[in-house]
Amino acid sequence: MHNTEAYSVIHLSIDDVDDMVSIENQAHTHPWTKAVIADCFGPLYRTIGIKQQGQLLGFAIVQQIIDEATLLDICVAPAYQGQGFGLLLIRHLLSEAKQAEAVVMMLEVRESNTSAKGLYEKVGFRESGRRKNYYQTSNGNEDAILMDKPL
Repeated sequence: MHNTEAYSVIHLSIDDVDDMVSIENQAHTHPWTKAVIADCFGPLYRTIGIKQQGQLLGFAIVQQIIDEATLLDICVAPAYQGQGFGLLLIRHLLSEAKQAEAVVMMLEVRESNTSAKGLYEKVGFRESGRRKNYYQTSNGNEDAILMDKPL
């Protein structure tokens, strides 16, 4: 990480939703709505973020049901991408899921999202399946790649 300013990884609250939506809209081609993000607070969810001088730089949302954790969303503001913040978020989530007795973390990613796939592979996720033509795109459909990592 070449950005040396102090940052912290914290648990987010419903009060952070507007900032999360802003980052989501900047960073994703198919962003989640405010209502969907707001629904990701509660006993089954772990929602963390990276803040620097009070500013949210990125966030991630995991749902855990018994011993299975699913990474639902990970998002870093474009101005802060490529600085290791996504890696920091995912490592933090993997550690928390393991502490919460999860045995696996799962996720799905668009086939075309090579940067996300690279991040996931870097921390040990492996492709476990596909959902054919799962995502609609402007020029057709693309597969969802299912990935998992034993904890």
